[in-house]
Amino acid sequence: MDFAERERLRATFEEVPELYDRVRPTYPPALFDELVALAGLPERARLLEIGTGPGKATVPLAERGFEILGIELGERLAALARRNLAGFPNVEIVNAQFETWKPVAADFDAVVSFTAFHWIDPAVRYEKTAALLREGGALVVVETSHVLPEGGDPFWIEVEDDYREVFPDDEAGPPPAPDEIAGMSEEIEASGRFGRPEVRRYVWDVTYSAEDYIGVLETYSGHRATEPELRERLYERIRRRIDARPGREVRKFYLALMSVARRL
Repeated sequence: MDFAERERLRATFEEVPELYDRVRPTYPPALFDELVALAGLPERARLLEIGTGPGKATVPLAERGFEILGIELGERLAALARRNLAGFPNVEIVNAQFETWKPVAADFDAVVSFTAFHWIDPAVRYEKTAALLREGGALVVVETSHVLPEGGDPFWIEVEDDYREVFPDDEAGPPPAPDEIAGMSEEIEASGRFGRPEVRRYVWDVTYSAEDYIGVLETYSGHRATEPELRERLYERIRRRIDARPGREVRKFYLALMSVARRL
């Protein structure tokens, strides 16, 4: 993905902040417990979060008593995060682009990023992150993927017909199995700024009605960047497919892949 494409796509989340907050799933509680252990976070650790969004991960971390400085590119998303975290005086949300943001002070115990780190310019993401950490501090990257485990809902294979009908050149195919997702751990280690990451995987599922699932699709950058007429044609086909099912719902599996690496 080149610079212009990355900038265009990552700006789409700003278009629907309230919808993003409502329909995007929260992360499994066990992930945060293991994050604290793997990163060796002390009580009241200082965390820098890259890409807070509306605060989906910020709230569980704030509830654990950590001091958090969150950087969010979108002005509306940052405002929503501030509202969602108004009850936590230990949290500050800054509306800024991480690549050009200049901190008042560094020396963070950990830099964390949830479903956002891949949007950071590769030329900056590891050098700047390492410079912001104290000696022995940790980088925590959580990536979220749509997966299809064995025995999962066959809807995700069937719905490929709808995508091919609207986008004949689409060759994405159904979601991969959870163990087929490689993640960013090799890239993190190859940066030369961090040691070998410890990796943990968490699979969970969410059941959606047709309208709720369309809401989820409306928060995905690839869908939002599509021509509105084509997007609506796709959504209408998906609505009909879900509403024709017993129970009129669909079960989607998510994988959260967490990589925790120490600064060298």
